[in-house]
Amino acid sequence: MLLGLRELSEAQLRTRLARRGCDPDAIDQALDRLKRDRTLDDGRVARAAARLEAGVRRRGPARVRQRLQAMGLASDLIQQAVAEAFEEVDESALLDTAFERRLRGRALAELDDKARARLVRGLVGQGFSLGAVLKRVRS
Repeated sequence: MLLGLRELSEAQLRTRLARRGCDPDAIDQALDRLKRDRTLDDGRVARAAARLEAGVRRRGPARVRQRLQAMGLASDLIQQAVAEAFEEVDESALLDTAFERRLRGRALAELDDKARARLVRGLVGQGFSLGAVLKRVRS
């Protein structure tokens, strides 16, 4: 039932089963079986989550990495999934879209220093690098 709803990482599934009071040995056996028949595949989960975060939710690389780390995925899988996701998504265009959406039709020149700082913080919080955001603000 848990895997039927959406893709879960091994760590997420382990946590959910433990929370339901399952025996740790039974959890280990179940996870081993699911990994053997590839029902449970952290690589697949990492790629799907990275594509979702970057392509649909329009997050920057740092935010995508943070989300994958929160899912309990291995760092090598995270690095590979983020790289693949941003091969498919143009990070610069993604930043431009986020920038325009946050401006809501206003010109950057209309913003005071406080509003510009809020814009920069928001974009960095969305996962874009500070350097890229500042470069976009200055251009």
